[in-house]
Amino acid sequence: MIYLAYFVLALYSLALLYISWYCVMQLNLLYHYKRSGNKVLALTSFVEDASQENEEKWPMVTVQLPMYNELYVVERLIDSIAAFDYPKDRFEIQILDDSTDETTRLAAKKAEEYRAQGFQIELIRRENREGFKAGALQYGMQFAKGEFIAIFDADFLPRPDFLKRTIPYFKNPETGVVQTRWEHINEDYSFITQLQAMQLNVHFTVEQGGRQAGKFLLQFNGTAGVWRRKTIEDAGGWEADTLTEDLDLSIRAQLKGWKIVFLEEVGSPAELPAEMNGLKSQQYRWMKGGAETAKKMLPTVWRAPQLSLWQKMHATMHLLASSIFVFVFLVGVLSVPLLFFMDSLKLQLDFLKWFLFGWMVVIVVYYVANVQLDLKHGGSYLKRLLKFIVLFPVFLALSMGLSLHNSIAVLQGFLGRRTPFVRTPKYNLRDKKDSFARKRYSLGNINWTTLMEGVLALYFTMAVWYSFVLHNSAFRFFHFLLALGFGTIFYYTIVHLRKLSS
Repeated sequence: MIYLAYFVLALYSLALLYISWYCVMQLNLLYHYKRSGNKVLALTSFVEDASQENEEKWPMVTVQLPMYNELYVVERLIDSIAAFDYPKDRFEIQILDDSTDETTRLAAKKAEEYRAQGFQIELIRRENREGFKAGALQYGMQFAKGEFIAIFDADFLPRPDFLKRTIPYFKNPETGVVQTRWEHINEDYSFITQLQAMQLNVHFTVEQGGRQAGKFLLQFNGTAGVWRRKTIEDAGGWEADTLTEDLDLSIRAQLKGWKIVFLEEVGSPAELPAEMNGLKSQQYRWMKGGAETAKKMLPTVWRAPQLSLWQKMHATMHLLASSIFVFVFLVGVLSVPLLFFMDSLKLQLDFLKWFLFGWMVVIVVYYVANVQLDLKHGGSYLKRLLKFIVLFPVFLALSMGLSLHNSIAVLQGFLGRRTPFVRTPKYNLRDKKDSFARKRYSLGNINWTTLMEGVLALYFTMAVWYSFVLHNSAFRFFHFLLALGFGTIFYYTIVHLRKLSS
């Protein structure tokens, strides 16, 4: 039994070490972000006042709209693109439609409507869905007229000045991509959307901004950004061998010497998944695709002579970011037997201090992104702070509750298991009066992962109870959060499936 105890302790310690290192790297990104003043560095000289530009000087832009069965949002997307204040003869719209439902009819009708108004807009269909989104983007390239390629997923509603605020940054000949910050149309729809917003706010401030300030590799986020066409071609084009074709091409482009510019000050509103199964499908695609891209690109990154050791280390942690869920899951599951082994191993509470360090780093990073930075937009500090105090523990719980689901996705990515690109359904939900009940695009039935999430909720609930029996509070709060997280994920997965199918 003592050997088993030491084995559990060793595995737990390794997982905890990885989490701690991840937190150190996040703290370093926060340092660079705060030091930079949250500004785009050394680029303002390339940006002139758009009002002084003559229309004929604006370059040709192709706006690509990849979509697959987006019945509820296709029309609003096309309307928002047609509202661009960019010269009408200087941009074209490609509706890259792989749909098998009424989406095609609605898109065709919109295309005809705007074509009659003088817009350059085409509905482009393929014989099959080969390569999924990456395949659609690559297919559309052969018909594109633009020097620059702007890309928007179906759930986005870019503002009219989007092109005029992004295209000027390409006056720097080294700029290959301009990525804007995601905003959230329906952040206050439910606590699920509020928790997603918390995480995305960190990525689109501290992470992207910190990488830019520290001169580390950034990423194009798949939408709400613009590519220089030459950059796509020079980097080898869109490839469909991972589920995160955006991250893959971003790394390949930067290794070719192109720069990615992140514009925190330019927001692009989008709809967050409002039901648990849609959120899970999105998380699965991001986590598995991240692992696939890491497996594909890490050897190339470490062979790149132009990158410093510190840049390679940050790129490694960036590409392995999805793996954090594997180690969170291990720490959670192993902490229960460790609770019983603490006396035999003569462990004291001081053993957990590094775990507490990691938690403190996460709290600070999320505080900066979700409370402190809102002051720039005139929000109430007290209101944001109180909201953060209430929601952050729930955010931690749900993040840990997703650890089994996301770990499976990561492991499948590293093992090379091929799975289709399952897009996240959107339902045009803006406020609480909108509902996804009885909508199309349900993502299936209850599977074994969901059942295991229910089992894990009971597992950690029992651990909380045993902590009182053993008079050992070392993991009590941690196990409470895990029980809450897995229980909430299990509950909403079932409830939302029933709501969609009722």
